[in-house]
Order: sequence, then C-alpha cells, then structure tokens
Amino acid sequence: MSRAPSRPLGLAFSLQLLAATAAVQPGMAQTVRSQEADFRVVTVAEGLDTPWSMAWLPNGDMLVTERPGRLRVVRSGVLDPDPVPGVPPVHARGQGGLLDVVLHPSFESNRLIYLSYSKAGAEPDQSTTAVVRGHFDGRSLTDVEEIFEAEAWGERNGHYGSRLAFDAAGYLFITVGDRQAPSSGDLEAHPSQDLAVHRGTVVRLHDDGSVPADNPFASHPQALPEIWSYGHRSPQGLAIDPETGAIWQGEHGPQGGDEVNLVLRGRNYGWPVVGYGVNYGPGIPIHGTQQRDGMEQPYYFWVPSIATSGLMVYRGDAFPGWKGDIFVGGLAGEQLARLDMDGKTVIGEETIVRGSRVRDVREGPDGYIYLATENRDDVSPILRLEPAM
Repeated sequence: MSRAPSRPLGLAFSLQLLAATAAVQPGMAQTVRSQEADFRVVTVAEGLDTPWSMAWLPNGDMLVTERPGRLRVVRSGVLDPDPVPGVPPVHARGQGGLLDVVLHPSFESNRLIYLSYSKAGAEPDQSTTAVVRGHFDGRSLTDVEEIFEAEAWGERNGHYGSRLAFDAAGYLFITVGDRQAPSSGDLEAHPSQDLAVHRGTVVRLHDDGSVPADNPFASHPQALPEIWSYGHRSPQGLAIDPETGAIWQGEHGPQGGDEVNLVLRGRNYGWPVVGYGVNYGPGIPIHGTQQRDGMEQPYYFWVPSIATSGLMVYRGDAFPGWKGDIFVGGLAGEQLARLDMDGKTVIGEETIVRGSRVRDVREGPDGYIYLATENRDDVSPILRLEPAM
C-alpha cells in the first residue's frame, strides 16, 4: 500500500516510509517490536456492541459509548452489565448512533460529561449531529441538556462527524461531516463549501454551547457563527495536543484521499473542490485539481485509503519514543498507524497493529494506548498497548 506525503504549509519535505511491524492478533499478549518501542496487545474489556469512543473518570473507571445507544462503564477491568441511564434516544442507523464522549475539563468539580450522537428529526428519515451534556454521578446521567444541534439535516445515515475535544482554554470543538452530500455537479456549491450550514465543518463553542465572540465567522452576515473551519468531508478523528495546542483532525476520504489536517482558524480544507481521492466503485475522478490557492493542503494523506477513524496525539511516559506522534485508526485498513512527527512535520509512518477495525484510539491515564475496535464478527473488545517487560 503506497502512502503519499503532503506539503505542510507549502514546504516540500522528504518522507521516510517506516517498515511495518508483523501482523498482531488482538488479545494475544505477544511482544511486538516496532521502530521506537516494544509492546504487547492485551484485551481490556469484552462484551461490547460496536464501541465508538472512550473516556476516563478520575477514579480510573472507563466510559465507553456503544453506537446502538448505550453508555457503558468499565470498573477495574470489568464491564458493568447495566448501561448508564439518562442517555438521550439516538438515531442508530447506518453510521449513526451514540458516538463520542468527553469529560468537561473541570469534571471533578462539576461532574459534567458530553455526548455526541445522531439525532432523529420530526420526519422519520431525517437526522443530524447533536451534542448534549449532563451530570454523571458514577451511575446515572441527569440534568441532560442539548447544547448543539447541527444545521446538517439529511436523509442519509452517514458522515455525522461527532468528534469532541476541549482545548486548554475550555473551548469545545465539534466535528460535523458533510452528511454524504454528493460530490458531483457544481462542486463549488457543495454544502461543505457553504458557510450557511454546518455540513463539513469544525465547530467551536463555549462549554455551555454559546458562541465565542472571537469565532472567525461570528460577525459574518451569511455564515453560521459556530464555524471554526470548513471544507471537510467526514472528520472522524479530532485531538488537541496538550503541549502545543495544535488541533489535529483525521478525515475519512472517499476511495483514497484520507487526510490528517492541522485545523486552523477560518480555513477552507477544500472538500470536494480539491483532494486526492476518487468516487467509489469505478474510480471516476472527483476533483479537477489537487491544490488551489485559499484551500489548505493536508499534512498527510493515504492513497489507497485506510478508512481513517479515531486520532490521538501521544504525550504519555509509557512509550518515550512515541511522544508527540500522531496515531490514527483504520477501519478498512484494519490497522493502527503511527505518524512519526518532528514538531508539525511528518517524517515517517509505521503500521503498529493489524487485524482489527480500529474505531477509536486514546491515551489512558496510565500512559498506555487504548483501542476501541469495531469488528464485523461481533467481537469488538477494548484493547491496550502496554510496554513489553
């Protein structure tokens, strides 16, 4: 599989493609030797139905969202048999359902957690991306309130986006997909290029859902004020580097053209006017060009596609050689990819794990790396990468 480098900020650079490790069977505690670390892949939790995201409570308990609409808790390595009550009803069709979960930065004092999900509309076939927050006492979710409903209604059940991340200043970032709007015809008129809707955007809000006055389009008369960036397709990964504040986004491309983007204020990321993929099936070209002035280039992209999903910037101590690197899950690629970073430059790529559809990747409070897998054989455990002793 060939993987092509991009030109970050217009500067060419030389990319070394690192040799991939041997295939790993999830759950087997064998030692794997990678470029910068030796590790084991172990199973943390089983019995989950399509896990989508993970978050940790201060006491070490793990919250896991199941796409059909359940919020679960893993306590001391054991999955609580009872789902958390209080979760809103979800539109669990296609790619939709209960999706991301994050804690408020001040969770220990306010007990707030945030959930993103696909929300059904008044018409049975309509849905959009929405975000709620509520108080979590360790057992149930109460005082649940909706803080964001995307202007992204549609009949198709995919490309919801739904990734959530707080930055160091307490702003909440939300990804919204293009909702599978066709990438044909007048590409300039595609919803991802339209600031009057939330399709294909990254949104920035205060923690209560109100709009920051300094958002880039807050005073634009024809734009929705929540928008931070636009021109995205299906942004299924989002992470904010806790050390640099850089906002990294993983974008699920069409047939080829998966991207990792550095999300900047007010920028247009080009979908579907520019890009590196083609239409599904016969591979008919989508884009007239791959680059255009005023549209951002990805920092990295894959051709063929690995079907990118969750994304993480590693800053833990368990794997010192991986500090600052970006990890990206692959669905069709059934892998976890590591982008070897030198600051904001990708200098290499390594396939870390093969054999599982990786939906989400997170750094745990112990500095280990956790994977939420989504396998078609109904075996979808939470896995952990831990240093080999």
